[in-house]
Amino acid sequence: MRRIVAGVALGLIGFLIAAEALFRILPVSTATLTGYRIDPAILNYPPHHTWRSATGWDLRNAQTLRSNNLGFVSDHDFIPDSAAVALIGDSFVEASMLPASERPGPQLERQLGGARAVYAMGGPGSSLLDYAERIRYAHQALRVRDFVLLMESGDVRQSLCGSGNVHSACLERKTLALRAQVVETEPSTLKRWLRHSSLAQYLFSQIRVDAEKLLSATFTRSIPSHAGDRPNLKSGPSTLPAEAERRVDAVTAAFFERVAPFVHGGRLVIVVDGNRLGGPALGRDVLLERARFIESARAAGATVVDAEPRYAKHAQQSRLSLSVGPYDGHLNALGVRIAMTAAAEALQ
Repeated sequence: MRRIVAGVALGLIGFLIAAEALFRILPVSTATLTGYRIDPAILNYPPHHTWRSATGWDLRNAQTLRSNNLGFVSDHDFIPDSAAVALIGDSFVEASMLPASERPGPQLERQLGGARAVYAMGGPGSSLLDYAERIRYAHQALRVRDFVLLMESGDVRQSLCGSGNVHSACLERKTLALRAQVVETEPSTLKRWLRHSSLAQYLFSQIRVDAEKLLSATFTRSIPSHAGDRPNLKSGPSTLPAEAERRVDAVTAAFFERVAPFVHGGRLVIVVDGNRLGGPALGRDVLLERARFIESARAAGATVVDAEPRYAKHAQQSRLSLSVGPYDGHLNALGVRIAMTAAAEALQ
């Protein structure tokens, strides 16, 4: 019996070693090592860090990414420059699934004729109030006066605490009070080891194994949903419920209150993503929240570009998708070009 157990254990160890060696050869996503390095409210990468990124079990869109002197994905360092433009957003700005030259930062630089440096300050998994912190930092540390925000349609609702898309600041869901929220803590020894294991990265980053959910699903009976259970987007209310309206207004007010000292005397251009060819269909509530934010942001003095009419114009002329793929709703290179062309026109 002992020999059988020992044989099984040795076989398992051998399999794990072989799998680790195989995945080190393949372009599996590697450790990003994010942390709060330049500011207590800004999550970034180690300066001059190199890592790999890929999508899904079959490692699509494999890219090698590099951070600059301030720990943002960029081919050039960020230095104090009042003529520079800060491009701020979440994974839509970082665009790790695209070649470096097709990401929003380089595309906006080209649209501006190369006359101004663009500081792409993307932070995956962040939202509107986090963007305010990066605006503050860019103004105070880099003397930036002009800003472009590339917003997801859901960035307002993601600014509520517990959304899973917060790096620092968020509003409490019930009281709408502003709260600081630190999402990264010092990793344990085990977590540090797992970050550098290609097999672990494949399991948790590529196919996104969730041990807790897997264990729960093992002992839970799953009942499939029926098509009739799905909400009918065509029959919903045409206006936001009062509570949702209050949340949108509170997030919008908090954002503009925080950025007001740093955008005074410069330009704030907000490009808002929307429904597009090949993209995820947005629910009625998100569309209503988006519309209210656009109206309020314009009233607050920001230049807001609604990208949806430009996407619609593209759809009239071409059937080319503006998304990376059905498995990834981020903008592809063509979608980025449409958005950055709009941003450049607004700046100029």
